[in-house]
Amino acid sequence: MSIWEYANPVKFMQTSGRLLPWVVAATVLTLLPGLVWGFFFTPIAAEFGATVKVIYVHVPAATLAINIWVMMLVASLIWLIRRHHVSALAAKAAAPIGMVMTLIALITGAFWGQPMWGTWWEWDPRLTSFLILFLFYLGYMALWEAIENPDTAADLTGVLCLVGSVFAVLSRYAAIFWNQGLHQGSTLSLDKEEHIADVYWQPLVLSIAGFGMLFVALLLLRTRTEIRARRLKALEQRERMA
Repeated sequence: MSIWEYANPVKFMQTSGRLLPWVVAATVLTLLPGLVWGFFFTPIAAEFGATVKVIYVHVPAATLAINIWVMMLVASLIWLIRRHHVSALAAKAAAPIGMVMTLIALITGAFWGQPMWGTWWEWDPRLTSFLILFLFYLGYMALWEAIENPDTAADLTGVLCLVGSVFAVLSRYAAIFWNQGLHQGSTLSLDKEEHIADVYWQPLVLSIAGFGMLFVALLLLRTRTEIRARRLKALEQRERMA
């Protein structure tokens, strides 16, 4: 058995149909307990007050915002090299999810920043790179809609994905690249001085897992929808030519 078998739309639809109920169940069993535990059963931090609890949405959303673009990059490279349509459609399906996660990260970051920094927005390297990443998501989606030929659209959005990957990397490592800005270091770190206390860390890990499973569930649903839409469009074109 080869992994490329799942690039076949029929095989993908069969496999994803079997996996989807399990992924949805895993999402509920991780995301709901993680958020309830984090918001209602963790103490208020001495330095940050109740604002600390925004991390249970902000950190998972920000993590996904970057990693979804990486996933789109991998899927786009598979399309550009091997011309598997499912990979191109998976990248297309992931883009709106990544855009929403980036927006959530920006909004929740503003709610953190206002009481902590005294401002809703600062042209901090990490914040600025996240804003640019959000614009790349919008541009990627707009490019898909602007080009009628799906293969040409997949080619051009794949190239755009390569360019946008620079800002995905900057969004993750901007605080390291530039020793300035208001944004603090990583919430989860091997450095004990940066790493948050276990009382906050445990529900956060559960929330991150829940957000990750939510992405997988939405990705499977949206990719299945894109495959059906492509089939429908092909049938409509055949009817016009008949």
